[in-house]
Amino acid sequence: MSASRAVDYRDYLDCAQMRAWDIVVADEAIPSEKYAAEEFQRWFSQATGTQLPLRSTAGESACHVYIGPNAANLNPSTMGEEELCITIEKDRVVIAGGRPRGTLYGVYQFLEDYLGVRFLTYDHTHVPDASALKIPCGPYTYTYIPPFSFRWSFYRENAEHPEFAAKLRVNTVTGEDRLGGNTGQSLINHSFHRLVPYKEYGASHPEYYALVDGERDTRTHGAGPQLCVTNPEVVDIAASAAIKALNDDPNAQNISVSQADTDAYCRCDACEKINEHEGSPMGAQLRFVNAVAERTEEVHPDVKIGTLAYWYTRKPPATIRPRHNVQIQLCSIECCTLHPIDDSDCEKNRAFCRDVDEWGKISDDIWIWNYNTNFRAYDLPFPNLRVIGPNVRYFLHNNAKGVFMQANGNGTTGELCDLRNYIIGRLIWNPDLDDKVLCDEFVGLHYKGAAQPILDYINALHENAEARGVHPGCFPSPQEVGLDAEYARKVFDYFEQALVMADDDVVRARVEKASICAYKAMIVTGDEMEPVERSKLIDRYINLCQRHQMTHASENKLASDYFEELKPSLARSTGD
Repeated sequence: MSASRAVDYRDYLDCAQMRAWDIVVADEAIPSEKYAAEEFQRWFSQATGTQLPLRSTAGESACHVYIGPNAANLNPSTMGEEELCITIEKDRVVIAGGRPRGTLYGVYQFLEDYLGVRFLTYDHTHVPDASALKIPCGPYTYTYIPPFSFRWSFYRENAEHPEFAAKLRVNTVTGEDRLGGNTGQSLINHSFHRLVPYKEYGASHPEYYALVDGERDTRTHGAGPQLCVTNPEVVDIAASAAIKALNDDPNAQNISVSQADTDAYCRCDACEKINEHEGSPMGAQLRFVNAVAERTEEVHPDVKIGTLAYWYTRKPPATIRPRHNVQIQLCSIECCTLHPIDDSDCEKNRAFCRDVDEWGKISDDIWIWNYNTNFRAYDLPFPNLRVIGPNVRYFLHNNAKGVFMQANGNGTTGELCDLRNYIIGRLIWNPDLDDKVLCDEFVGLHYKGAAQPILDYINALHENAEARGVHPGCFPSPQEVGLDAEYARKVFDYFEQALVMADDDVVRARVEKASICAYKAMIVTGDEMEPVERSKLIDRYINLCQRHQMTHASENKLASDYFEELKPSLARSTGD
């Protein structure tokens, strides 16, 4: 991360005196720079009441806001694709950056840092009254290079509203030029099924696939089956498939060559011999990835080959080293989600940290796949908000180049999903931000008069889990996050209080959406509840979920299917 900011201000730029200014964006600016100028005009107008005209050259006024490197007479080729530069003087403001996203991200940085704008959700932007605001100026220049070149807060809201994702500087969800497009780095993910498709080779060449318990694996779930990674023909086919995919996508900076999402890795004699020698199933896997990477490099020398260090491959091999063009994406799926990953007192996390340390000794191309939801129940209270900041900073301090923060990306209306998306998005852009401040800020601005009971819920949820000594993963039961019938009732009471304190119908709707987790907690812990009460609770829960368009109850279950499962319980409660 690179950033600089002056601290001694000699003067101030008075927003009230900027009515005669204009916004300059060059005719030859790229689409994202022109959009950046429009965004500056829009939000500056809302904040100050002054709409500055857009021009392609400086007008007759003496004072200008220059958007983009061409307007500012800067050379964009000298800047990274997301590097930004903000200069503030008495008679000019310059916001420019590298291409394709630096200038657009610079505008959002300016709006946040100097006008106090907060992009909270896709349909809620907080715009304070800045009509009398005085912006400190030196003159000085602020520059910033984000430390993670790949940033993905995996929420469906970002995918469905890419304009909002751009405001959070999530650079992985849209190819739209106006929004700066995606980074050329793609997610390192399960890919064996694409490289050596079972449909194509399974019948004629079963030996291409993993030998497990004396039989070749035929299971295609989880992007399987796994491959026999020591079979030389499999290497040939996988390398050819990778090269063809890269030929078809000349902008790709990497390609995934990685295991399926099962533990059915190959136990044939050749694979087992390597794995036993290397002390990890990553031995044969990495040998295979290196072989594909070597062949791919001959055709695409600047492209990286990415592979997961996940589950049984997380432990690095004893002697085999990743080639210089191989990326390692470490996955923290076994870790505790209540305690920071680098908490040495948490036994579940210590092994992951050891593996991170060992991989750091043999690879300088580390990426992270981290987990930030309860995949078993998206809407159940989930006490992980206090670890997001420490975990992101841990990844940064261990030289990770990119982070995939997986959450309920295939669904909507998970527990406090709006809050988590905001915190994650802001932190993976700038890990130096204070996560508690971000949390308090979002809750205060989004829930307004109802904020305090929701903050009380968040604090009590985490403290309750800590007191009970639980260590939840990312598939926890209610008990594993510290919930029982008595505590679920306390959770429910926090949201009942928040609903009473809601300022208006808009805030009340936001609180209702957040309160779904309280109903879920009551339902899953309330077996001893009176039938009539349980009936009303389930009915209200389903109504709220449908009103707020909840699509998935868990990673693999549609909300509509879950509602059908609840209805027999509902019928029993009413005696029907």
